[in-house]
This record gives sequence, structure tokens and C-alpha cells, in this order.
Amino acid sequence: MGFPDRIERTLELGHPPAKVWTALTTADGLGTWFGQNATIDLQTGGNAVLTWENGDKVELRIERLEEPAVFGYTWHIYGLPEDDPRRTYVEFTLEPTAAGTRLTVVESGFAQLPEDEYAKAFGGNTEGWELELGELVEYLNAA
Repeated sequence: MGFPDRIERTLELGHPPAKVWTALTTADGLGTWFGQNATIDLQTGGNAVLTWENGDKVELRIERLEEPAVFGYTWHIYGLPEDDPRRTYVEFTLEPTAAGTRLTVVESGFAQLPEDEYAKAFGGNTEGWELELGELVEYLNAA
């Protein structure tokens, strides 16, 4: 394929890894910055469900859990029909720094899509991560 397979963002956060981990892996955290309500079964193979007041709903399947350093999940690809089995993989990696935490987010798996589906999914998620990570920073700074 002639286009990128992954979206990658790195943030330098002035908060300890434990606080960032809690924001990423608890219903209270996820339901504040990444949705308006959340449930999570925090174990490999467990599920999380994020919902919004407008009726939108996203389901995550936890694939990797290495507290407090790595949280990874698969989820439905934006723009595809709900019954489409293809997923992308999202992984958050937390590294302690002198100032707090370096958070890296990588979403991969876009190369499996044909060009028309790719454009919508990759573009939508690129924009989405910018917005959602901004909300994560606001959540952490307010807490």
C-alpha cells in the first residue's frame, strides 16, 4: 500500500504514570475524557464500552495490559459498517520522565483497507486522536 498504516502521537505530561494509567484504564477516567460514560473489564480479553449522550457507542477489546506501562486494545474501524470484523489496534505506552510521563499512542492496522475506506478511517482517527488527547490533557490537569 502506498499510505501510512499507523497514527502515532507522543505527549509529555506533567503527571506521574500512575495518574495517567488511571485516566486510561478506569471507567471514571475513560468516561470523562474519552466518552461521557464508560464501563471496563480491566483484564486481557476484557471489554470496555464508551458511550456518548448522542447515542454513539464504541466497544474496545483489551489485548495487552502491562500495568503501569502498556495498555492496548482493538476496536471497530471508523467509517465501516458495524458488522465489519476488521479492527485497528491502539496501544498506549507510558514512560516515567523527570517531569512526569511520556505517553505514546499508536493506532495501527489501516493498511488492510482499500483506498476509499482508508481515507475516511485514517483521516477521521487522525483528527479524533488530536481532539481526544487534548481532552485527556484537560482531564489530567483538572484532576
